[in-house]
Amino acid sequence: MKDPEFWHNKWASNKIGFHLNEVNPLLIEYWNKTQPALTDRVFVPLCGKTEDLVWLAQRHESVQGVELSQIAVRSFFAEHFYTPTVIPVNGQHELYQFDELSIYTGDFFTAPLEQVDIVYDRAALIALPETMRQAYVERLLSLLTAGGRILLVTLDYCQHEMAGPPFSVSSLEVERLFKEHKVTQLHRDEADETHPKIYKKGLSRFAEEVWLIET
Repeated sequence: MKDPEFWHNKWASNKIGFHLNEVNPLLIEYWNKTQPALTDRVFVPLCGKTEDLVWLAQRHESVQGVELSQIAVRSFFAEHFYTPTVIPVNGQHELYQFDELSIYTGDFFTAPLEQVDIVYDRAALIALPETMRQAYVERLLSLLTAGGRILLVTLDYCQHEMAGPPFSVSSLEVERLFKEHKVTQLHRDEADETHPKIYKKGLSRFAEEVWLIET
């Protein structure tokens, strides 16, 4: 990952406005579009300490995550009163395991991740600058089994009006990044003038989108 200190500093200073204290409503509404089965192995990249992990673990036998910040991973287990087994891996990572959950700490690009059937990406692609997205998508696709699916959440706004992260990833870019696969837009929520990104940040537009990628 480029500039890992940026994210380490965010967690160390508890500047984590990107973290949701509840399960993402978009996950609840659209997860069934992936046609999930109990035995499907699920992966959540750049997972932080999201509540979505618990929701997914209640529905699947294997949920795998990777997160750069050890603070985030330790906080996740502590806040849920889980006592994980912690295993050092190849000198660069640690694996935290508890029941259905397995979370690697460290770089997404070097973590020894297992093959999965479904990916849930709410905050990974939009956390990466444009120069890293192609490599991220290639690694992500390499982890998917044949017939794998991705539920992807993105943001769309005029990038020059606000510095990321989270970054804007347009529909054209989503289609380009996954051009070899079936891409379906499931949802687009266009913000009105009462949205904080409009009236506080002065953005001319702001939308949240949900995509289903089928490989």
